[in-house]
Amino acid sequence: MIDTAQLSPWLLLVAPLVIIVAYTVFGLSGFGSTVVAVPILAHFLPVSFLVPLMVLLDLASSIFIGASGREHLSKAELKRLIPWMFVGFVIGVTVLVGVPDRYLRVALGLFAATVGIYGIYNPVLRSTISGLWAIPAGIAGGSIATIFGAGGPIYATYLSGRLKDKSQIRSTISTVISISAFSRAVIYAITGLLLHAALLAGAALLSPFAYLGVKLGHRIHVGLTQEQMRRAIGALLLLTGVSLLVRSYFQ
Repeated sequence: MIDTAQLSPWLLLVAPLVIIVAYTVFGLSGFGSTVVAVPILAHFLPVSFLVPLMVLLDLASSIFIGASGREHLSKAELKRLIPWMFVGFVIGVTVLVGVPDRYLRVALGLFAATVGIYGIYNPVLRSTISGLWAIPAGIAGGSIATIFGAGGPIYATYLSGRLKDKSQIRSTISTVISISAFSRAVIYAITGLLLHAALLAGAALLSPFAYLGVKLGHRIHVGLTQEQMRRAIGALLLLTGVSLLVRSYFQ
């Protein structure tokens, strides 16, 4: 999958720092690790290696957050989203594979940036959106997760419009991410993408740094008010959108 002899020695310094930052974001909000880590680490490692690597780290981290905050989980929203997310998986595999990756990134980037700006300037949820929005949110999130593992912004947008409690939002997002990551991990295992010693070794070496990041993010999360949490999610969505647009521009 990769030639370890050709890897830059800078990777030994950059990778742990990037993973700590990415999973601090994940521990804070329940999503965002992939869009933080992949654009940076792609300078050193192939995306075909990074995507399954991040799936393994996301799966472990989301299970940790889900287990520690399971009393906050919104089962009703989970039941609304999950079936449509699996529909999105099918669409992503069968339909969107023919769409240029750059166009998908631009669309997601514009969407995330717009919603992020709105969230920053409107941090108080005055009225909840309809539960029917779970249909397009689940389909879009599942489709985009299948293509490049970045369905989190879609799920975060929907759940931020449905739930008022910050812990409910984070716990529910992380649970959705864990189900998505597990499903994709099974697919990668069946297709042989996970059956590489370098990939498993990379996940083992980086998992302590992911754990450290999740713990830091959790401590930040506890200290935030509801409005601050919504602004933080808005800022993350904005940064996600901008990073996707920048990456699409230079791709």
